[in-house]
Parts: sequence; structure tokens; C-alpha cells
Amino acid sequence: MEPQIQLPLDVLQRRPVHGRVQETNTGRNQGRMSLWYLSTSHFAWLVSLIHAELIPKEHWDVPSWINRDLMTESANILEEQEVQYAHLLSYHQMCRWNSGFFYKHPALANTRYYWRVEPKVHFFCSVDYDVFRYMEDHNKTYGFTINLYDSPQSIPTLWPETMKFVASHNEHLSSNGAMKWLTDSERRPEHNKGANGYSTCHFWSNFEIADMEFWRGQAYEDYFNHLDRAGGFFYERWGDAPVHSIALGLFEDSSKIHW
Repeated sequence: MEPQIQLPLDVLQRRPVHGRVQETNTGRNQGRMSLWYLSTSHFAWLVSLIHAELIPKEHWDVPSWINRDLMTESANILEEQEVQYAHLLSYHQMCRWNSGFFYKHPALANTRYYWRVEPKVHFFCSVDYDVFRYMEDHNKTYGFTINLYDSPQSIPTLWPETMKFVASHNEHLSSNGAMKWLTDSERRPEHNKGANGYSTCHFWSNFEIADMEFWRGQAYEDYFNHLDRAGGFFYERWGDAPVHSIALGLFEDSSKIHW
């Protein structure tokens, strides 16, 4: 597939990747539009510049308030419930990082929009327009391709913690949000019950195009900090997809979410 639009690529990685990703240009794009990627394959046809960056240690490490013994015991319980990646610490760290830190990376300080691309992604048609320009011109905050249901066993306290946050920060709620979508109990009532009031329906964040000003805003920052202190990224398996989706459904005007 030949791309119509050439985009820069930011590779954010935990360790240097030798021989696989290299700087292809000595300059850095200082504009407000970019594309970021979490791995190192299946991207050559899409990019014009590659910037390899390391994730700051303090953005990735398990925070000091997490009880390691409780984390291990909680992972055992998740494993008994057949929750995937229960004992894979790096997966929990990745979910937390994607939820609350990637947009704080210094390399993205002058970037507003991003397009997340994952390994083995396939595009079934040519992308023949500037997706970032479309987002800006149409005042869109978030773009997605598919909704999925999450495993209720992985997020049993995410919605109760969210409701605790809302009770003390209702000033952040949008008057045109998607509460009905978030709390739907008709399509999969067992999911709503298992997740204690949350439908578990979420935007699949493996493909997302978004305005980082939303994540950088006060509403999302307050919400993420509340969740982070609750510990569910490690005591359960809260993913960035439901965290992003719940925040968008509560704090953003639904007309700014694009399919």
C-alpha cells in the first residue's frame, strides 16, 4: 500500500532498540501533529521521519504506594479467574503508562494530535487524507474504529472508583456525555453486573487518534490521579482502553468523538 500522506513516527520504548529503529533525520518535528508507536515492526510504509525515544523511568516504575504483597496475591486471584496477563507486571505497567503518562513524554511536548499504531495492524483501504487535519477542522477529540467489551473480572472496582471521583468532582461532567453507553445493562447484563455498573464497552485503544489536550486537561488529570492512587492498575488489571473510554464518556461532549 502506498501512503498518500507521509507522517513522522515517534517510537517510545523502555530500552534502546539496537539495529531495528534508527534516527532517519537529524531534525525533530516541532509541530503539533505526530504519530506514535509502541513497537518496532510493520510501519515503514507509513512514515517519513522516525524519532526513537526512551520512556522516563519514573513514568514506568511501579509507584511507591503499591503494596507488592497485595499485588502478588491479587494477581493470583486474577489468574484463578482466567484474566489474561494477571502476573505479567510489564503489562500492568504498560496499561498505567498508556493511561496517564505517554502524553507527558518530553518528546511530545509540542505535539497535539497522535495516532496510535500497534504491531500487526492491517489497513483495508488507503488513508488518502490528513487525519489530524480532519480532527482539527471538525473539532474532534477522539477517533476510534471499534467498540469491544472488556473482561469484568479485570476491572471490578474501576466503575465504583469512578463514581467516587464523580461524587467529589461533578464539575468535570459533560452535559452531553455518554453515560447511557457507559452504564448500559441491556446488551450484556452479566458484564454490567460483574463490573458493578459499567457496561465494560470501550473504544479499542490499539487504534486511536486523539487530541492530547484532553488527556492533559484538568478533568482527566484529576481522574487519572484518583485511579492511580486507588491501585487498580496493579491490584486488578485496569486497561487504558476502559480508562480512556470512561473519561471520554463522562467528561467530553459526545459530538467530539468520531467513528
